[in-house]
Amino acid sequence: MRLRVVSAGKSFFDLFELMAGTVQQGAEELLDLLKNYTDIDRRVQQVLDTEHEGDEITHRIVRELNTTFVTPFDREDIHHLASSLDDVLDYIEAAADYLLLHRIEKPLPQMIVLAEILTRAAQETSAAMPMLRKMKGLQGYWVEINRLENEGDRSYRRTIAELFSGDYKAMDVLKYKDISEEIEQAIDRLEDVANTVEGIFVKQS
Repeated sequence: MRLRVVSAGKSFFDLFELMAGTVQQGAEELLDLLKNYTDIDRRVQQVLDTEHEGDEITHRIVRELNTTFVTPFDREDIHHLASSLDDVLDYIEAAADYLLLHRIEKPLPQMIVLAEILTRAAQETSAAMPMLRKMKGLQGYWVEINRLENEGDRSYRRTIAELFSGDYKAMDVLKYKDISEEIEQAIDRLEDVANTVEGIFVKQS
């Protein structure tokens, strides 16, 4: 295998921006599905297709990593950043898929709140990726993601408390919990992304 030298790592930056944009797209599709709960089969498939697009971008990043000698920052950080972004889309896909598998007739309002937090975090992440090129203006990004992750944790705890209040059938509790947990995990993974970016920033400073 012939290794290439990429002087400024431009292809990696482009791919991370593309991947973060795909994560934002997936989060927005899930939120729109939950808020406008019609044509479910087609729109769940739309989310699944977006996740597959993310897989392809992740594979491209890994291929670049395997064939590039000089990278813009640590290889481990590149791999972890790509994997964490891919994980976000995996959780988004799972949440959407559970809507079909569990035959959810109407999403809980609390699930929509979680998806709104997820979408804000995804938008912040997408906006931050271009800043990796010059490593400027990033500090506010990971602070905001941490705030959103804490907000997501609180919202998830309230959701679980509501589900176990006795107002729901046992089977419905499990179904709604599955979906809420996937969304909450997606938010957590976006904090992993932010932590990785912060680590890269510290190493590059």
